[in-house]
Amino acid sequence: MDSATTSPSSRGDGRQKRAQVDGLGLIGGSIGLALRKAGWYVTGHDLDELVTARALMIGALDEGGEDEHAELVFVATPAASVAALARKRLAAGPPHRVVTDVAGVKAAIVAAVAEPHFVGGHPMAGSEQDGLDGADADLFAGATWVLTPTPDTDHAAFATVRSVVGMLGAEVVALPPARHDALVAMVSHVPHLTAATLMSLADDLSDEHAVLLRLAAGGFRDMTRIAAGRPTIWPDICASNSAAILTVLDDLLTRLHEMRAVIATGDRERLLKTLEQARAARRNLPPQGPRPESTVELRVPIPDTPGVLAQVTTLVGELGVNIHDLEIAHSSEGRRGVLVLAVSADGCEAVREALAEHGFRAAVLRLE
Repeated sequence: MDSATTSPSSRGDGRQKRAQVDGLGLIGGSIGLALRKAGWYVTGHDLDELVTARALMIGALDEGGEDEHAELVFVATPAASVAALARKRLAAGPPHRVVTDVAGVKAAIVAAVAEPHFVGGHPMAGSEQDGLDGADADLFAGATWVLTPTPDTDHAAFATVRSVVGMLGAEVVALPPARHDALVAMVSHVPHLTAATLMSLADDLSDEHAVLLRLAAGGFRDMTRIAAGRPTIWPDICASNSAAILTVLDDLLTRLHEMRAVIATGDRERLLKTLEQARAARRNLPPQGPRPESTVELRVPIPDTPGVLAQVTTLVGELGVNIHDLEIAHSSEGRRGVLVLAVSADGCEAVREALAEHGFRAAVLRLE
């Protein structure tokens, strides 16, 4: 187990850290800008040479092409190409190279790569602008970035990606790959497909009623805003996560049929109950904002065995508690160590109880 305390922008010997970004769209370009802002030397490329040239022009890269010395690689290409490229980058790099990705589906990719130094990732961030021209060094500030370690994930590799992603300003959540796919089907994939379907319906009707889209008010515009996203990523996402998407679509269709029955029968009481429930749930969504200032440290003794880091971090992720920082401290005696987690104070007790239920005893240190 390795410590994760080294400064993200420099090695222990003082040399500048190096990263490579494959794929220079909105996310890849933003990663490049953010890493360079933090002092990294960044290389990268896109299948479109004009995009690579543009990335150099706007400062998302120091150099175009591949870097055989890059210790961290972000694969920001379409989901269908991620696994093969990730394996290629791991095989070609230095011995301790770490590779991560940004695709919106995880289970199939993580299973296809199946390498300890690959850490699946998914930044839940976006922009009204499309492609590289929308890239922003601050895109990930306050955004949720999911990491999907497995029992085979190398401890130091996970710590590296978690540290760098946190440095970019993101709130890190660890989830098992299949759990990630089930959740994003609900909160990302089906909402996009629903918005696209509603927008398509309105567009079809506008041929007969030219004034329709001119009457589109704020609610309609807010609900269909995500339909303006780039369509080319969605065939891969829907193919890779079809089972979870179909489950959520079936549940949504059931609820829509129930709503239709409520309207058809004039069931005022049930309609109000449904709308009040939805209103309360919407108002209780956690806000996106700065990290809480009140942070505590949990020190968790763990055995130096495969899968422990993934188990602990995914337990925390399932509770929705952000890990602000993570460090693995070696023990001088035996195959044990201490996992040090910095978490928000208001989530501390829930995390400690969950860890205790799985046999981990966590000591709490209040930070001043």
